[in-house]
Amino acid sequence: MKHLILALTIAASPLAAAAHEMAKGPNGGPVVDSAGHHVEMVAKGSELVLFLTEADDKPLPSAGTKNARAIVQDGGKTATVPLQPADPNRLVGTLTQPLGSGARVVVSATMADGHAVQARFVNN
Repeated sequence: MKHLILALTIAASPLAAAAHEMAKGPNGGPVVDSAGHHVEMVAKGSELVLFLTEADDKPLPSAGTKNARAIVQDGGKTATVPLQPADPNRLVGTLTQPLGSGARVVVSATMADGHAVQARFVNN
């Protein structure tokens, strides 16, 4: 019985994660929920932009953000992309190449008030 419960829990985990994901944000990228905030990822060419908003979709200021980075897994390679705050609510970084289909991007940052924001994306 324990094995059945464990198997069902593991099988339902991706569904629980998807429940916090929105289809598209106002800038055309995928949006995920992170501790009551929304993070939208937009990758165009070599530019990676993350838009930060509160749960009520008001901009979350990025000024003072520390340790912001994206870990990108694409084409069998892993790279760390430093992210810089940009007004009013963006984190911006430069990719070595455009994201391929299926690329995985994990973002982490510490906001000015000290709380952490983390988000995971798969590029489609």
